[in-house]
Amino acid sequence: MSLIITDECINCDVCEPECPNEAISQGEEIYVIDPSKCTECVGHFDDPQCQQVCPVDCIPLDPNHKETEEQLMEKYLTLTGQL
Repeated sequence: MSLIITDECINCDVCEPECPNEAISQGEEIYVIDPSKCTECVGHFDDPQCQQVCPVDCIPLDPNHKETEEQLMEKYLTLTGQL
């Protein structure tokens, strides 16, 4: 699954620079995650870095974008030009 930022986001800007895939950007009201770029940090780190730094715990799995570990790894390889 990709991750999603909920409306509990306080726009603190700590998540955006932590994303190795540049999947996080400023939306109209809160930060947003592009599901086509989010790999939950698979291929980069053991845990999603945005979740690790979020002070309000507002970055859960996105139930609308379910993906397996294998699919996330394939997306990582595509995004990094290794596939």
